[in-house]
Amino acid sequence: MTEPTIKENALELHNLSVAYRVSRRNRAVLRDLSLTIRPGEAYGLVGESGCGKSTVALSVVRYLPRNGVITVGEIFLGGQNVMKLDGEALRRMRAESVSMVYQDPGKALNPSIRIGPQLTEIFELRAISRQMASDQAIAMLSRVRISDPVRVMQRYPHQLSGGMQQRVGIAMALANDPTMLILDEPTTGLDATVEAEVLDLIGRLRQELSASILFISHNLAVVSRMCDRVGVLYAGMLVEEGSTEEVFNNPRHPYTVALLRCLPRGGQRKDQIRLDTIPGFLPPPGATINGCAFADRCALADARCHNELPPLHDLGGRLSRCHYHEKAQSLPRTTPGNISTSSAAALLEPVLRIEGLNKTYASHGHALRAVNDVSLDLLPGQTLGLVGESGSGKTTFARLLLGLIPADAGGTMQLEGKPLAPKLESRTADQVKAMQIVFQNPDSALNRSHSIRHIMGRALHTLAGLSGPALRSRLVDLVHSVRLTERHLSVKPRQLSGGLKQRVAIARAFAGDPRIVVCDEPTSALDVSVQAAILNLLADLQMKESVSYIFISHDLAVVRYLSDQIAVLYLGRILELGPSERVFSGPHHPYTEALLSAVPKLDESERVRVRLDGEIPSAINPPSGCVFHTRCPRKIGAICEVEEPPLFTAEPGHTIRCHIPYLELARLQNAQEEINA
Repeated sequence: MTEPTIKENALELHNLSVAYRVSRRNRAVLRDLSLTIRPGEAYGLVGESGCGKSTVALSVVRYLPRNGVITVGEIFLGGQNVMKLDGEALRRMRAESVSMVYQDPGKALNPSIRIGPQLTEIFELRAISRQMASDQAIAMLSRVRISDPVRVMQRYPHQLSGGMQQRVGIAMALANDPTMLILDEPTTGLDATVEAEVLDLIGRLRQELSASILFISHNLAVVSRMCDRVGVLYAGMLVEEGSTEEVFNNPRHPYTVALLRCLPRGGQRKDQIRLDTIPGFLPPPGATINGCAFADRCALADARCHNELPPLHDLGGRLSRCHYHEKAQSLPRTTPGNISTSSAAALLEPVLRIEGLNKTYASHGHALRAVNDVSLDLLPGQTLGLVGESGSGKTTFARLLLGLIPADAGGTMQLEGKPLAPKLESRTADQVKAMQIVFQNPDSALNRSHSIRHIMGRALHTLAGLSGPALRSRLVDLVHSVRLTERHLSVKPRQLSGGLKQRVAIARAFAGDPRIVVCDEPTSALDVSVQAAILNLLADLQMKESVSYIFISHDLAVVRYLSDQIAVLYLGRILELGPSERVFSGPHHPYTEALLSAVPKLDESERVRVRLDGEIPSAINPPSGCVFHTRCPRKIGAICEVEEPPLFTAEPGHTIRCHIPYLELARLQNAQEEINA
């Protein structure tokens, strides 16, 4: 008989241990995990990749892979012992009580079936008519703020943006009015504005449905915004738990302290400080852990930590698995503090100069202007951050620079004062070597059939002309610089996690002597600890080699940390261009204002968000006048609809494309700041 206390909670895990059977041996992934989620509560689960976060989610719905087994423990969902449910009862629980939203909505949707049939199928399972199921599906799409849901029902998943796909995934998850909603990295890869909309949607629907939420993410700022309580997972064990405010503002475990230090916070910049990192690696699955699992990576650890497993200390409503929890915040930094840099780059000639760059595609008989009259300079040793929503032209611009696609006639590109041909095959060998790229998806850059040693060795031989002992020495240096070990050289990309593959791709890009490296979302799939190491690496290499970066990212905190200049793109046009701190601190373009207000922050109270209506228009038929006027929260009248604003100089080096005068922008945005305060 189920105890009354269990019925009061939406989810309870009791001493849960899970293992995966590999090579005829059970390898522990979760170890004696206990946690509780109360009715209507949002609980965040954070930690590095490999900590066991997704395994927790799969265990709750008993959807582990075939080699996964719950070795001990109990799971109670809404008072039901999930471990004792037979097949029919388990299917009913999944259909009626619990739903999951996955990280990649594209993988949750069948690409060969239109959205309508995929969504109506859920309602048809309730034995209602097809017409009623269709009506309820349309109502659900409207509920998740999808405009024109009837038309969306007729589309295939690939015809929707990432944000639209994720909203469809949420609609499918909420179709059965679940009491427990499991969100596994639901906003990873989304633009800041779309992420904010999805999070607002989840928060509102949580209130409407009185649902409990298990929110899994490596984005600590998102968890801070969304969750009432948070649990920190390490090597399959809960190492800290408490209210979100307490854990993030007063962490009592060294691992939590280290995770928070990995984030660029409070406007930190590469020329001021290096981000702290976490040395070493997670214990592999199945590793024998005698003492504290974090001891090998903790500068506070002593013999007791290595030999005695700490209990979960109750600190008055919060928990910490650390012998010395009172000293957790005195954890020494692993990277240097202040950084001293010179500003000599400002006196140098641009390494890259672009004037009047355009790119037009033919799309179903229509002209699609993906990049429109872009002009800018990039100085040696500096970073240009490109920001904007999906569809703004960021990646197209990067591909033009690399010669992967040719620009329209009329514009010019110069590399170190010499003309740069629009096509890659027309460029000199030195020009090709001088411009490298790090892709968002490392699988597109790494040959799955070759070892890491072969991939990087070939790059060193081709780009740097190295061989023999010099090649081997440089190879080891590169491996260590991206936090890999020499044992990784013998494996193939398919044997590595996404984060490890990205480190290999970054090392390969620096194998030669590049003058410019295009970084297209290089850290979006990485944990905060690995992200910090990569950002430090990029900053150190830039200081040492005077290499320049074109840095594309939707993570504006990362862009602010690494960038010297910021270009804000919208429908292929530059709406704002200027020094990083000036663009971030404002006054800025209304579109920039909206982007910045959408970003969740750990170290600030909730702000009043500047909301954008609808999605970015199609570049096939862009709005007349100012292309942003259809979504602009500060539109001033007909002039915005009929006349395209010029780029005016707000301050030396800082330009804004807007009809609103600079002083008026300052007044409006200062008033917004007063509201936030």
